[in-house]
This record gives sequence, structure tokens and C-alpha cells, in this order.
Amino acid sequence: MPDHFHVLITPEATLERAVQFMKGGFSFRAKKGLGSPMEIWQRGFSDHRIRDWADFEIHRDYVYRNPVGRSLVEKAEEYQYCSAFPGSRKDEVPRWLKPRMDRTIGGTAEAVPFQSR
Repeated sequence: MPDHFHVLITPEATLERAVQFMKGGFSFRAKKGLGSPMEIWQRGFSDHRIRDWADFEIHRDYVYRNPVGRSLVEKAEEYQYCSAFPGSRKDEVPRWLKPRMDRTIGGTAEAVPFQSR
């Protein structure tokens, strides 16, 4: 995207540290390459913890729709900076994501029995 980006990451350090590395490294190279002292990033970032496979798919598809919604391409696969682009490098989906549940589970969670004295 010309004015922002989305990334799905599984940081080995804290999320804040991972974002600092990404933004700091890019800023350093861009400022050096452009010869400009201007700030590149806005302060802060927004985050969302991916809880399961279905949540991962929702957010991946949102990322894929971004360049299409901005009319940069007709299909996400055509945008060279999108992970949908053929041949783009990406890590595997974390194995710890809870599996997708295709069936509906009814009822309520079983509570701990009330214990009286």
C-alpha cells in the first residue's frame, strides 16, 4: 500500500520490540537512501492477537483485499508487495493456532461445581 502496510507476524521477542526493529530498520535505510531527515512512521501501531485458524483466515483475507479495495490491482495476486503475489516469501502459519471448527458446538461451558462450606 502506498501509505500503510499490514503484517501478520509471530514475534520471538515482544510485539513492541518486533515493530521497533521493522520500523527502525526501514527508517534508517530510507532516510539514508533518500538523504532525508523526515519521519517516515507515525507513532504507535494497532495490533490484534490471532486466536485460531478462522481468525487467521479473516485477517489474511483482509490483507489480501487491501490493494484490490484501493484499486491498485484487480486481484491481490497481482500486487507485488502482497503475500498473495506468486513466489512471495512467507513463513508457515504457526502450528499452535487452534484448528478450524467447521461444526457448531451447542450448549454452554461446564462450570466448576458450587462448593458450600
